[in-house]
Amino acid sequence: MPGIPESLRAAARDRVPTACLTRGIAGVRGRTVIINLPGSPKAVRESMAVLLPFLLHLIEEVKGDPTKCCAP
Repeated sequence: MPGIPESLRAAARDRVPTACLTRGIAGVRGRTVIINLPGSPKAVRESMAVLLPFLLHLIEEVKGDPTKCCAP
């Protein structure tokens, strides 16, 4: 899922010029979403602000519950 780390880098770009040097990784293993976050508590809070709007949707898709995300 290259879009997730890219979103985190883009959100941090104006505040942290070296954000482009980070090597974020996100993926799914089985039914578990794995996203690595930055090391500092402040950066984690900022990253969670970016992730929260779509994280629940992603989890529902991984769980395979189509009524939450794919209903016609």
